[in-house]
Amino acid sequence: MAPASSILLLSTMIIAFLASAVLSDPDPLQDFCVADLTASPGVNGFPCRNASSVTVEDFIYREMVNPANITAMNRAGAVFGTVLRFPGINTLGLSMARLDLLPEGIIAPHTHPRATEMVYVEEGSVYAAIVTADNRLFAQVLTRGEVMVIPRGLIHWQMNVGRNNAKIIAALNSQLAGTQFIGRSMFGSSPQVPDEVLEKTFFIDNTTINQVRSVFA
Repeated sequence: MAPASSILLLSTMIIAFLASAVLSDPDPLQDFCVADLTASPGVNGFPCRNASSVTVEDFIYREMVNPANITAMNRAGAVFGTVLRFPGINTLGLSMARLDLLPEGIIAPHTHPRATEMVYVEEGSVYAAIVTADNRLFAQVLTRGEVMVIPRGLIHWQMNVGRNNAKIIAALNSQLAGTQFIGRSMFGSSPQVPDEVLEKTFFIDNTTINQVRSVFA
């Protein structure tokens, strides 16, 4: 290889290495960082508790053992294992959730602005769907043992289409993914989204707007 080519290759490798070092998440400097939930979170999570106060219970989360509380409106519910409830996952970039759906229940269309999600159907038959930024619908009925990946930030939902209860276990690559429900954001925000915006967006009249708002009141 000519010297000039060797220098070019070496320079390219150095630039790529430096770019990856800048763009990737920093490596942890400790084995764990159990969240101090009494403090305010920073960019990468909560401050660490004193390691001497950490016990095995900080690495175990039991709230997903029992079914979620079911809401009357959607006939479904969720138990979230985020850093706010599971301090041991602080700075680790992951969380979990359990979703329970009665027959005809739905986890309404929503997004996770800070995470990609994988949903695993443990029980039942679930119509799972994604809508992309170019308005393509990807949808499939999933049954026990099947998994669907939901790219970060895309609108998605799950609906129980079976005769029995459905149970989903979800994994997300953020300790605090955030969840924004489309209907609640537009019709249940405070202060309210102006009527004119809702009329022009959804092509509905003021009477319908007030009816939908009453659901989220």
